[in-house]
Amino acid sequence: MRALLRLRRLMRARGVALVHTHSSADSWLGALAARSLGLPVVRSRHVSIPISRRGALVYRLAHRVVTSGEAVRAIVIGAGIPAARVASIPAGVDTRRFHAGVSGRAVREEFGLAGGRPVVGLVANVRGSKGHNVFLEAARTVLRDVPDARFLIVGDGVGFDEVRRRVRDAGLEPHVIMTGFRRDVPEVMAALDVLVLPSVKSEAASQVIPQAFAVGTPVVASTVGGSPELVRDGETGHLVPPGDAGALAAAIVALLRDPAAARAMARSGQAMVQARLTLDAAMERTTAVYRALLGSA
Repeated sequence: MRALLRLRRLMRARGVALVHTHSSADSWLGALAARSLGLPVVRSRHVSIPISRRGALVYRLAHRVVTSGEAVRAIVIGAGIPAARVASIPAGVDTRRFHAGVSGRAVREEFGLAGGRPVVGLVANVRGSKGHNVFLEAARTVLRDVPDARFLIVGDGVGFDEVRRRVRDAGLEPHVIMTGFRRDVPEVMAALDVLVLPSVKSEAASQVIPQAFAVGTPVVASTVGGSPELVRDGETGHLVPPGDAGALAAAIVALLRDPAAARAMARSGQAMVQARLTLDAAMERTTAVYRALLGSA
């Protein structure tokens, strides 16, 4: 109660016109404080985890719910929130950082990958839901068809040591490079011939997929969460069933063996980002939600 009262005072003192919340604790406090002052409330939903009946109560406090994609929007609507109050607005790509002019040469040279060697990468937090084990299993199959391929696992997380152990136990150390956390993600994306996102669960709306598209890298992703909203199978990359290492390997090999088709898919991905997935587009759609609420307040 004390926090609620303090937040109300802060909102009044700062002349707050609208409140936008993102997680559970701030949504309860922020929404209740805003509602008590007659202010419009927007709630974001970023994840594809099902919403419990009790959890849905906080969404009912919001005048609008903004989701990170259509798959998440369907989950929110399924929890009982009227469809007219739920807007799907994917996170935009910063095209000043991620664009066709980014070079991956320095990253390739750093890891000894120069000279046209095929490079396949997984860029994600290292945890079970991202499918690193499926990626490693697929890598073993890919190497039978493309023996000079190399695989980058980019990122850190709670599963890093376990994945490193699996790389060692599978005898993949000569072929798999675990880079750890990187800040030069655009350059990493540009160094790849294929970006892979083999998530096995809870992939709401990936940011790495449109980032890869923006620099011109085709994608292979699993049909989990919002990934099928981004990857158009056969047009910007390939979709495979989650957990199916054989299908993942076949899709990777298909792109590596047909560079012309891979380049065409990359161009289609770039066009998609420029048309509707830029940071400016996301901001315009978000501020449109704000304007509509403030205009009706």
